[in-house]
Amino acid sequence: MATYKIHLHKEEEGGFTASVPVLPGCITYGDSVEEALTMAKEAIELYIEDLKERGESIPDDNETLEYSLNLVEA
Repeated sequence: MATYKIHLHKEEEGGFTASVPVLPGCITYGDSVEEALTMAKEAIELYIEDLKERGESIPDDNETLEYSLNLVEA
């Protein structure tokens, strides 16, 4: 099983852009968080299918560690 981190960015005009950092150019959009995640899953599947057809390796986030830092502005 492969793991993929999805970043969601809330858009000013509404909805969410979803990107998959480990898959360059794998970006999609949804009107809600749920729709953005559904669209991201479909985009990942299509991206991987294309990589397989071209005989390329398939990256994933299985070995990726993720941290968030909160910085207080002075």
